[in-house]
Amino acid sequence: MDRRDFIKKAAAGSAAVAVGGAALLEGCSGGNQGRKNVNGLSSSLRMSFEPYELQLRHVFTVSSYSRKTTPGVQVRIDYQGITGYGEASMPPYLGQSVETVTAFLRKVDLTRFSDPFCLEDILAYVDSLSPGDSAAKAAVDIALHDLVGKLLGAPWYRIWGLDPSKAPDTTFTIGIDTPEVVREKTRECADRFNILKVKVGLDNDKEMIRTIREITDLPIAVDANQGWKDRSMALDEIYWLKENGIVMVEQPMPKERIDDNAWITERSPLPIFADEAIQRLADIPSVKGAYHGINIKLMKCTGMREAWKMLNYARAEGMKVMIGCMTETSCAVSAAAQLSPAVDFADLDGNLLISNDLFDGMKVKAGRIVLPDRPGIGILPIGDYSL
Repeated sequence: MDRRDFIKKAAAGSAAVAVGGAALLEGCSGGNQGRKNVNGLSSSLRMSFEPYELQLRHVFTVSSYSRKTTPGVQVRIDYQGITGYGEASMPPYLGQSVETVTAFLRKVDLTRFSDPFCLEDILAYVDSLSPGDSAAKAAVDIALHDLVGKLLGAPWYRIWGLDPSKAPDTTFTIGIDTPEVVREKTRECADRFNILKVKVGLDNDKEMIRTIREITDLPIAVDANQGWKDRSMALDEIYWLKENGIVMVEQPMPKERIDDNAWITERSPLPIFADEAIQRLADIPSVKGAYHGINIKLMKCTGMREAWKMLNYARAEGMKVMIGCMTETSCAVSAAAQLSPAVDFADLDGNLLISNDLFDGMKVKAGRIVLPDRPGIGILPIGDYSL
């Protein structure tokens, strides 16, 4: 860092202290509803939200369903003139909806907190409001992290002490489809990415891989989405996949069949990652030994706070780590990307699969994740977007 950058960052830090100083002295909660600071700005955390449906560029098919859209809810938290953005995205298997997300968000009263830096207290309160609602909780978590990062004047990868140059390649996902469509999708992405991700788990797995191999010899990660039902057949397929340039496998069998997944993992020539079998931090002990690694997704684990804890816990247990996403705007994808320099695999292409993104955020250049040097989660609203 040169002298000019140091002065710039020191000034940003001073501004953060000036904005949040009074709150820091008062503690995390209580007694500030409606109070104004010296600049006439509200000293309360104010949250607003609205539904926003994501439009996919192509029909997206996995082993259990197909869809052309994904429901979502956009969230913002305002504090002393600074805005943090968050997002909930609800693919079918989460069992959540716009209605459940908005119902949960109406329960959340952030005005009871006077200091946005008290992330542990605030997010513990949010988590306590229900036993589920992971996507809604993630939306609040992401917005708070964005806000706090902006108040500090730093991106979260820097706050966590991560080197952005170590951000990995991201996979680009090709869903289950006809050979003609698979060829078209492969041609569209083969020269822009260094690794692909292919959905499998039906009776046309080998046809999918052979079709892609007509176009490219790029490494491939496969995701069975619990689609394989016979463990011996699954293991035979994994050996065949390895011979055809596949480098890892996600969730080969149904998540409740722990012994069968462990049997495959013990014998597999490729690393096996838990996806549907891993939701939150407390799930890691139950999948240790049954998989080589875990796929962390913010919409499953309630956001960045818990994702960071999961990453470090998994590493301590000697497990590999993948960071993934749902179909999301650049808001949630950029939030997940803040962890990417610390993982083995990244599947952060959800924003690239939609046609109506609301933000400018993390980029993919020559197949590699490029993290923006902006504070918070690193995003800017596109055009005149405002909640």
